[in-house]
Amino acid sequence: MFRLLRKKMQASPIHIPTVSNDTDWDFCFHLSQQAKVPAYQKRDELYYSSGSGESEEDIKAKEEKAVGYMALPKEKLAHSQKKITQLIKKKMNTQANKELIRCVMLSRIIFGEEHWKCAQALASLAYGYLTLRGLPAQAKKHAESAKNTLLTWKGSTASNKEKKEILEALVMLYYTLGVAWLLQNHGREAYFNLQKAERNMKELKELYKGGVRKLQVSEKDLTVALGRASLAIHRLNLALAYFEKAIDNVIAAKGDRTLDLVSLYEEIAQIEQLRRNHDQAIQYLEQAYSICVSLFTEVSPQTAEASALLAKAHAMSGEAQHRDAVEIYFIKSISAYQATLGPADYATLTTIEEFCKWLVQNGEKQEAYRLLKAALKSQVISYGDCSEKVAETFYNMGRICFAKGELRKAIQLLQKCLMIQIFLYGSEHSKSRDTKDLLTLLQRASNSSSRWRRETIPGRRNCICKGPEV
Repeated sequence: MFRLLRKKMQASPIHIPTVSNDTDWDFCFHLSQQAKVPAYQKRDELYYSSGSGESEEDIKAKEEKAVGYMALPKEKLAHSQKKITQLIKKKMNTQANKELIRCVMLSRIIFGEEHWKCAQALASLAYGYLTLRGLPAQAKKHAESAKNTLLTWKGSTASNKEKKEILEALVMLYYTLGVAWLLQNHGREAYFNLQKAERNMKELKELYKGGVRKLQVSEKDLTVALGRASLAIHRLNLALAYFEKAIDNVIAAKGDRTLDLVSLYEEIAQIEQLRRNHDQAIQYLEQAYSICVSLFTEVSPQTAEASALLAKAHAMSGEAQHRDAVEIYFIKSISAYQATLGPADYATLTTIEEFCKWLVQNGEKQEAYRLLKAALKSQVISYGDCSEKVAETFYNMGRICFAKGELRKAIQLLQKCLMIQIFLYGSEHSKSRDTKDLLTLLQRASNSSSRWRRETIPGRRNCICKGPEV
């Protein structure tokens, strides 16, 4: 359900920075203290060092560094805020996050810890931990720190401009809390906070008289987050309404062939599948596929992914008239992945496995076995002989052979699977035990079959007829 969201924001081990235990905080704090060094002292240091054989470039670099030391905190803050935008554009997320920390430290020096401007900087830092670093725990920590101050200032007498900035910060703060809770699988808390962000967004639009300038959190982002939170609490109709609204907003702003629509069509299709409206889900995914073809051509990873989703949507319908479409779109997807990412890529191999499972379910075991056997070579090259992927392929091939009645071949494949699983997980792991149980069952069946054949050979002496083992 959260596949697309998690793809963008993958959580890392939790580490909540504080003034006492985070090197980034310490680094920024010490830099802010260096502004207190008198200017004449820096000039003297440069003067005396100039006669020590240093080059003009070294002296110039020291002069620029000295200017940085002597800059006022307000100038440093403005410089950091500009630098953040540049770093984000260059996708230097960790460095951008450090600058956000620096902004918080400078805001404390300039405005004081209880000022709304300091809380605004904390809200931006929380949003940064969420969107730049994918760390929901840290994001929640800083957002909660900023919340009380912002709510207090919102109620006090402030200028119209301040009210707008505070409301913007509250939208960002509650959006951050909502998405952070969502990433941690707490749907109710997520929806509760995102509703607050929505109310503050509405109040902000009223202050701007409908025409809100570009915000850090767009209305589309907030609407999609609300849709996901609604889905998390199993309110499918509400989730559908939010996604329909997001799609309408994107079409109105960017037209009906923009890349932004692809992920929205894919997510709303999932909702329709949960509502068992398979035909509507297929229509949405066809629109997503059409956009990918027009933007990237048919042979591209983006079109391959859209094609695989469309194949699975046709398969989920369970209707005979969709069977040809399933095969067509799976083959298109696999071909596009192989041409663009290569036969050994994870996406290629995963799509082949999904196609093979469908083939087995529809009685095409021989074709499924052929595809798995061909994919096995690529898996060994990419992941090694003793890898989870290779074990899973041996298991699936063994099941196919079992279904075809080829017991000896099935046993050989499952024995290979079991050896890898024991190496990876140990003999007591659930996967190892399941494979071992299936292998034991097949070996008993094979022994019974061999004994039955021996005992029914004409003219054989000492035939002892036994009933089947229970």
